[in-house]
Amino acid sequence: MASNKLIIYQIFTRLYGNRNQTCKPNGTIEENGCGKMNDFTPTVLKRISQMGVSHIWYTGVIRHATTTDYSVYGIPRQHPAVVKGRAGSPYAITDYYDVDPDLAVDVKKRMEEFKQLVERTHKAGMKVIIDFVPNHVARQYKSVCKPPRVKDLGRGDNTQNGFDPQNNFYYCPGQRFAPHFDLYHGETEPYIEEPAKATGNDCFNNAPGQNDWYETVKLNYGVDYYAGRVGHFDPVPSTWKKMLEILLYWANKGIDGFRCDMAEMVPAEFWAYATAKVKAKFPELVFIGEVYNPAEYRHYLASGFDYLYDKVGMYDTMFQIIRHNQSTQAITNAWQQTDDIRDHMLYFLENHDELRIGSDFFAADGRKAVPALVVNALMQQNPFMLYAGQEYGEHGMDCEGFSGRDGRTTIFDYWSVDTLCRAAKKELTPEEQQLADIYRKVLNIAQKEKAVTEGLSYDLMYVNRQYHRQYMFLRKAGNSLLMVVANFDDAAAEVDVRIPAHAFEFLKLREKSYKATDLLSDEKTTLSLEADKTVHIEVPARYAVVYKLHG
Repeated sequence: MASNKLIIYQIFTRLYGNRNQTCKPNGTIEENGCGKMNDFTPTVLKRISQMGVSHIWYTGVIRHATTTDYSVYGIPRQHPAVVKGRAGSPYAITDYYDVDPDLAVDVKKRMEEFKQLVERTHKAGMKVIIDFVPNHVARQYKSVCKPPRVKDLGRGDNTQNGFDPQNNFYYCPGQRFAPHFDLYHGETEPYIEEPAKATGNDCFNNAPGQNDWYETVKLNYGVDYYAGRVGHFDPVPSTWKKMLEILLYWANKGIDGFRCDMAEMVPAEFWAYATAKVKAKFPELVFIGEVYNPAEYRHYLASGFDYLYDKVGMYDTMFQIIRHNQSTQAITNAWQQTDDIRDHMLYFLENHDELRIGSDFFAADGRKAVPALVVNALMQQNPFMLYAGQEYGEHGMDCEGFSGRDGRTTIFDYWSVDTLCRAAKKELTPEEQQLADIYRKVLNIAQKEKAVTEGLSYDLMYVNRQYHRQYMFLRKAGNSLLMVVANFDDAAAEVDVRIPAHAFEFLKLREKSYKATDLLSDEKTTLSLEADKTVHIEVPARYAVVYKLHG
């Protein structure tokens, strides 16, 4: 699909194709089932592509800690005391060079099945993104699939030093791992780690708590946290070289991008080193960074990232506006904070870390976010991401096991997603199907309309300050002109949109009457555009109009 507008569909691979609806809390893989890479048939991928998706982010591909025993295949068994949930977190990697066996029909051929998944996705006209988890690994990390010349992480570390620039881990010399929870977890022998390694969320002692990332250990990129975050980057740290090898390994598998977990917990100097070397061989490959500190955005972009999460700006703003806790005027402020890097900011309304829109903790109805979808997908040229099930209004209110009933879809448990199951069986409610149709329309507009993919954007809110539950803007490229009005209110709105003279100058608009088609409803009307005059527009509740203006 030719477009410079990325539409990323995040799929939690383990859950997506699982049609076993036993859904026993804390259930095993035998009880609750597990989705497979082979579930992504050409038919399934075609349907995803037709939704307007350009990239699929297959979450949880690389082998991670799990309580499921695959030792018969030569895969080391993990102690359950240091695994979260039955299935385990996809961010507690146990082998950077391996594919998660849960996802394979034939475990022995799991890498081959992954390569076939990449090929099928490409044939469907989409690109492939996978996770790169650089900050931490599982406590029992051990690669059994690394190439022969590669030295495993931690091999050769001087464990007598808490920090050494050439160590891969941080240590607590002379101290055994002694967290504030049971180290047996049903086993006859406890989990033992001595000396203890520092925990992934920068917990540099031997006793992490249950709210820490206790199942992970922090990787050492040459930053001495014990001495106040002093960097030792010359000579190049061992971890830098080993992680570069891993990036190149997966790039050689034909993937198109990495979503880099907790990128800001890894020094920007490493990213500058690694992205330059990867892009020298794979110039089209993209790096997406999970960075939450706006003060660091430009630093990480300068270090080679193509896109960064816009979480504390746009996402947090939209969250409050959808819940009617903030004025739509705040959207303007949110995009202005990153206006100089606007094309690099990734907008989203859901991902595996955030609440489902349809959950009781967010909006209790996925349809309430339709105006936010329209704004986020159409306002700029930057990427937009959605999470599988979002398009059906998935509630995320299951009590799956480790994660509990938290308004999110579990990443720790074997489970199936209700709306994805019913969508596959064509058993969606009329309301769910209607929402899916809206997503398809909006995302295809984002992909195909020249005014969105390459056009200028003009925010109209500064001359329409009386509106606090509506948001309006123009997009224009050549002769392609869109007027978008989104209504976040629970009631239908009649809006008189003022268009300032500056908009006509900036966009090179002509003052005249235009034939207009609403791309969401296909309804046609006539709109008269005059400098400093208003245009009367009616918008349904929690909805939007996307007028395409002609001649």
